Amino acid sequence: MKTKRLLGGLLAAGLLASGPSGCATEKQEQAELQAQAKISREAAQQTALAKVPGGTVKDGELEKEKGKLIWSFDITTPSSKDIAEVAVDAITGAVVAVDIETPEQQAKEAAEDAAKSKKKGEDKD
Repeated sequence: MKTKRLLGGLLAAGLLASGPSGCATEKQEQAELQAQAKISREAAQQTALAKVPGGTVKDGELEKEKGKLIWSFDITTPSSKDIAEVAVDAITGAVVAVDIETPEQQAKEAAEDAAKSKKKGEDKD
């Protein structure tokens, strides 16, 4: 009886410990990327905003894309429903890409991101 309780308690503890670990892993990955970046988010954001006059940063993140560490910013402007996605090299500070996304492309990307998140959740189960 004690063995069953002990095993049950260990199992429950293991499940609880594994639940938020995905979040901890993401935070750890972000910390590692931050440690590699030579350009601050603020400096990269100013560089990105210079490419989109009158723009406002909607979202920004540090990520590895095509083997390159970049700051990626989604920038909106009051005169358009499109979003300018500006990528700034996190090592050199140079703008490496400026892409314009239409509302249709934004919706497609959001659906793809949601599907990836759902799949990650299922893989953890």
